Amino acid sequence: MKCEKRKVAQGRVPKLRFPEFQGAGEWEEKRLGNCLLTHPEYGVNAPAVPYSESLPTYLRITDISEDGIYNANKKVSVGINVTNENYLEDGDIVLARTGASVGKSYRYKIADGQLVFAGFLIRIRTDVSKASSVFIHYSLTSDKYWKWINMTSARSGQPGINSNEYASFPILLSHMQEQQKIADCLSSLDELITLHTQKLDSLKTHKKGVMQQLFPAEGETVPKLRFPEFRGAGEWEERKLEYLAKRGSGHTPSKSYAEYYNGGIKWVSLADTNRLDNGLILDTTKQISELGIKNSSAVLHPLGTVILSRDAGVGKSAVIGCPMAVSQHFIAWVCHPSQLHNWFLYYVLQNNKPLFERVAMGSTIKTIGLPFFVEMLIVIPSLPEQQKVADCLSSLDELIAAQTQKLATLKTHKKGLMQQLFPSADEVNT
Repeated sequence: MKCEKRKVAQGRVPKLRFPEFQGAGEWEEKRLGNCLLTHPEYGVNAPAVPYSESLPTYLRITDISEDGIYNANKKVSVGINVTNENYLEDGDIVLARTGASVGKSYRYKIADGQLVFAGFLIRIRTDVSKASSVFIHYSLTSDKYWKWINMTSARSGQPGINSNEYASFPILLSHMQEQQKIADCLSSLDELITLHTQKLDSLKTHKKGVMQQLFPAEGETVPKLRFPEFRGAGEWEERKLEYLAKRGSGHTPSKSYAEYYNGGIKWVSLADTNRLDNGLILDTTKQISELGIKNSSAVLHPLGTVILSRDAGVGKSAVIGCPMAVSQHFIAWVCHPSQLHNWFLYYVLQNNKPLFERVAMGSTIKTIGLPFFVEMLIVIPSLPEQQKVADCLSSLDELIAAQTQKLATLKTHKKGLMQQLFPSADEVNT
């Protein structure tokens, strides 16, 4: 008997299903517009003005994080009169319709306060007799959704999706009870992520406060907070950094010669901005070769060198965790061990970030010129006190790093769980 292979579509059945729904069959595909009370609506095109409690609060794309959370710390107001229809209602979902953020979503909660949504956002209002608003929200963060966003928005040089296109999104729906179960599961995970995010923010705020106490205020030579064994040690001493550490810089080998790159020597460039301000830097985006060093002004700096960006990402710093070279956008210091502890210097640079931002010059890319660092003064205590300050702040950084990892693990778990709980429309078996 001849057997024929058949393709059986599995794209409407999730890989992971709660026990009570395992025999419930395939999910149903509908257009998003068929699940809404009204056609997707555009927001208010109006100027943003400084925040005032007497004016409506304006919600813009930039006020929504990549995780779909409203950033209440950057409030602005809308500069024209608005009607009640312009305010979001509990459960409304807004979607970014243009630019690099296209597709980003946010589900409004009353706890976020009264918000008027901006013109670059599109509001959708779920018909709760047909679908769960929370379920719809999670569907609009799934892999299937983002594949559709990337394909649909790429029709022109400026990415964009209009209201008709959003209404046409092919959404997969399960039974209402299963929708609610999935929504409850993911909501509980989001609550846990929110708690861990708040804990991380609290740790960062605590560290910032401790740092301000452990270092003398600008123009002063005694910190407000001092460890018991150093309380009678007198004032800190103002010194030129130039005399406390050997200053160096770097260079970019010519990109015309492939042999100058990918040679195993780690090379800190502007591509590594996201790796700075995290204490040790252990890896780099790009590598150069010994030939690249020999044929340029690049230098291999030793383990423990303190580096600081003086261009894009101005004021960001790190301690290199192994011998590395740097580009010309960085200043590097090798501390004289009898006078300056390298980790103390790192925290001095961290504490001076507001100063670096003030002195940076330039209209497009702000830069700190070399003369500033030649004349730069820092206030230092004895080496033992330097070590104590550095150890204290390092221990806080370790707590922050551990909490950051916990948060990243939770987000990875959520992403993996969503891939299991929502069907993949691309999946077929043979």
